[in-house]
Amino acid sequence: MSRITTHILDTSAGRPAAGVNAELFFMNNSGDWELLSSGITDEDGRIKNLLNDSIKIHNGTYKMKFITKGYFEKNRIRSFYPFVEIVFEIDNEEHYHIPLLLSPYGYSTYRGS
Repeated sequence: MSRITTHILDTSAGRPAAGVNAELFFMNNSGDWELLSSGITDEDGRIKNLLNDSIKIHNGTYKMKFITKGYFEKNRIRSFYPFVEIVFEIDNEEHYHIPLLLSPYGYSTYRGS
């Protein structure tokens, strides 16, 4: 399993958000974001292989960017947020799960397990 995983639930529809593009970035020493990986959520709202074995995760600041506009447009739903960015810090060797609870006019997140 990837050391960083994600799961998106569409709370307004009461189901997983399938087909959402997501990108994972790392903040380098210059303060710039470097794209590490990207993927699209499956029918269960998950990206199972966000990181392949060649990508090493180090302590530091990361960002998940979820492109939500396309998901809502595909479902013919008007929304307020074209994308959602979640910035988080990694400081140990644990697994990090970044869930997103999404609706057209709001979102929330937490550290998952």
